[in-house]
Amino acid sequence: MKKEALLTEEKTLDPQDWSTLNELGHRMLDDLFYYLETTRQRPVYTKPPANVLASMNQPLPETPEGTTAVYEDFFANVLPYNINNIHPRFWAWVQGGGSPFGMLADMLASGMNANVSLGDSMPMYVEKQVLNWSKEMMGFPSTASGLLLSGASLANITALIVARHHANHEIKTKGLQAVQGPLTIYGSSETHNCVVKGVEVIGIGSDNFRKVPVDADYRIDVEALRRMIVEDRAAGCQPFCIVGNAGTVNTGAIDPLDELAALAKEFNLWLHVDGAFGAIPKLLPEFAGALNGLELADSLSFDFHKWMYVNYEAACVLIRDPQLHREAFTSAVNYLTLHERGLSAGPEAFNNLGMELSRGFKALKIWMLLKQNGLETYRTLIRQNLQQAQYLAELIQQHPELELLAPVPLNIVCFRYNAGNCSAEKLNKGNKELLMRLHEQGIAAPSYTVLNDKYAIRAAITNHRSKFSDFELLVNEVIRIGKEVFNSKF
Repeated sequence: MKKEALLTEEKTLDPQDWSTLNELGHRMLDDLFYYLETTRQRPVYTKPPANVLASMNQPLPETPEGTTAVYEDFFANVLPYNINNIHPRFWAWVQGGGSPFGMLADMLASGMNANVSLGDSMPMYVEKQVLNWSKEMMGFPSTASGLLLSGASLANITALIVARHHANHEIKTKGLQAVQGPLTIYGSSETHNCVVKGVEVIGIGSDNFRKVPVDADYRIDVEALRRMIVEDRAAGCQPFCIVGNAGTVNTGAIDPLDELAALAKEFNLWLHVDGAFGAIPKLLPEFAGALNGLELADSLSFDFHKWMYVNYEAACVLIRDPQLHREAFTSAVNYLTLHERGLSAGPEAFNNLGMELSRGFKALKIWMLLKQNGLETYRTLIRQNLQQAQYLAELIQQHPELELLAPVPLNIVCFRYNAGNCSAEKLNKGNKELLMRLHEQGIAAPSYTVLNDKYAIRAAITNHRSKFSDFELLVNEVIRIGKEVFNSKF
């Protein structure tokens, strides 16, 4: 084709007028800094109104709208109706609140637009630095392997794939038919659902995930686990992995990890620890006992975006045996072979350690925030959250209308309103109504769970903006709304 037949004007997505975009970018920064600075002044939750929801039924754009108009649509219809986990009284699920410097780090990473998968570039070395720091924080050997991922769900799946490879190398090429008898995996009945999903996704099947009973403190019953392993082997099953919990999602319970490590060694099983948020107190000397054995795990998953307050999304998996990790995922293809020099040189490609070939530069914000704050700052904030959890538990126990429903070993507090003279069904229904009103009135955002058939209001405290006075307000408002709910027809 002749050049004259081509488009008369070559296009680009870069602006023709950089100064206009520069001005809009400064406005965006100003708006977001103000949004973060004033978060306490807004309700913790605001339901998107009908007209805002309708704004998301726009036709597919065919022609340009203009950057300013697009931003104003975001500013009016998206930003005010965020899940708002940056609010000081957001304690739902287990979500960290990020930080302003982390926001700027994400902007830098996005501007670089790096694909951190392979190549001789600094983003690869930044991730290696973050992984080395992660190993040091968690007591893993410097020779261990690791990978940054979106969250503990993918981190757990990655570890389970390596555990499966440890059980039988032929599964990688021949599939599960290479195994004589079903592979079985063990974890407490409190194990997070993402682990069960992972078991399903990698072909083991949820029927082969053995849910081990827990004790009164929601910790795995090690003797029951031992019996289940022995019985399964006698029945022709192939036990291959134990999953220990460093902080269960419901109550923050920590399994006896040292006992699980000894049991895994005895039966030659892989020990994976799901430490999504509960592994982070490994930074505190006073948790050496409670988390003893975590450093003995074959693999460990944890989130930076939970209890280290890194902006979403940022998680890590550590694998003790780097060779097994590499074997489980490496697939030699000529277009991804490292060269001796040039762009295709550099450190080992991260695509050899996980499923993703396209990988964003999430390491940058972790690297920058760790350097900005230092571990001493994180230790202070983690201790602060732990003290706030104990303070909330004490406040609950001081009020006869409130009932603490589980021990508080970490940062999760489960309780309910119970003034007495109510059936179990009415208590559950009433506390659910109480929680929804607490959200709708924009007061606070704990979440919920069910413990021993009891609906629980659940506060998971991984919020660096929370103050002790916020928990006093929560208790007072729960009592106020509880009286309204249980004195009315709901």
